[in-house]
Amino acid sequence: MEKKPFVSRAQLDKIARQYPTPFHLYDEKGIRQTARALKAAFSWNPGYKEYFAVKATPTPAILNLLKEEGCGVDCSSLTELMLSDRCGFEGQDIMFSSNETPAGEYALAHKLGSIINLDDFTHIDFLQETIGEIPETISCRFNPGGIFALGESHEGFQVMDTPEDSKYGFTREQLFEGFRKLKAMGAKQFGLHAFLASNTLSNDYYPALAGILFRLAVELQQETDCQVAFINLSGGVGIPYRPEETANDIAAIGEGVRREFERILVPAGMENVAIYTELGRYMLGPNGCLVTKVLHFKHTYREYVGVDACAVDLMRPAMYGAYHHITVSGREDAPHDHLYDVVGGLCENNDKFAIQRPLPKIGLGDLLVIHDTGAHGHSMGYNYNGKLRSAELLLREDGTVKLIRRAETPEDYFATMVFE
Repeated sequence: MEKKPFVSRAQLDKIARQYPTPFHLYDEKGIRQTARALKAAFSWNPGYKEYFAVKATPTPAILNLLKEEGCGVDCSSLTELMLSDRCGFEGQDIMFSSNETPAGEYALAHKLGSIINLDDFTHIDFLQETIGEIPETISCRFNPGGIFALGESHEGFQVMDTPEDSKYGFTREQLFEGFRKLKAMGAKQFGLHAFLASNTLSNDYYPALAGILFRLAVELQQETDCQVAFINLSGGVGIPYRPEETANDIAAIGEGVRREFERILVPAGMENVAIYTELGRYMLGPNGCLVTKVLHFKHTYREYVGVDACAVDLMRPAMYGAYHHITVSGREDAPHDHLYDVVGGLCENNDKFAIQRPLPKIGLGDLLVIHDTGAHGHSMGYNYNGKLRSAELLLREDGTVKLIRRAETPEDYFATMVFE
């Protein structure tokens, strides 16, 4: 089944006359609908909150839109903290989850009143030395190591990495010792966090992860006498990049987590534990696209379509070999009877948005819509080859378009260079 863009050819033609391609375009209506569906799925938990992963789409207009929908933010760097502060997020609406963290970043996170999510046992002393105390509310990231085998036993998702090979998180033993140490240093409310799989297309992943963390939380509270106030299920709920894939049912996922909550936490007297999520890709991915114009054709060993976007606008295909669906705008229902490589102008052979992709016949000047770039699209941009990052636009609910990040200029590229 063909994926349909959220924007028509007539709309794109009008937009492209005002804003040169390439550009990233976001759908306000879709973003709001997704945020509301997520909130409804977890409405059974009074303390529920979505902490949007800023790294997915660090754009003020997007963050402000999500703030209007009741979301917080998950930050992992100094500038993400600064951006969130400038957008009006404050206090415990900010989660700070980082690793190999410089002292200055912990200091700013503490100054803003954010919830600090520690990645390593040794950071307990480092945090105390940096800010002079341990916050009353603190969280720790768990890495289960080899005991996590869901990727082998559940169809539809895989572990992002073998957990024991991952650089993130406390071991089980460190977690128990860490909670005791943090409590002795002044912590009063504790959080538990884990991220174990990426882009899962299964309604079972989140409930399975929840079951692991809920059981662990019960043991931690019983054995350390530390109050577990919240459990952060992090990200990992994926999106269907390919048209033949089935989207997750967020209502079913929320219900699955609720069943585990009532089965494990409620009998342990922990019914007041808040559930948090960090669903950057799920929230924004399908609600953004990259629009690019066809510049050239090359007829050699393959049929190449050259476009004005390149890997600096969307890194995932070059970096991961990731699939992003492509629509030839205006030919959504035409037969896919031509085979093309769709490529950009970067001086790297992996600068390819599609390889041997069946598509309708393409003409010079056609607009191509590259789907599902709303998360980890523009945010992963870079300036290799002196390429400049593209603009970001917001398609508002009333059908108008707003520039929310201008395209870079050569002056931006040269701004940090020292010529003398």
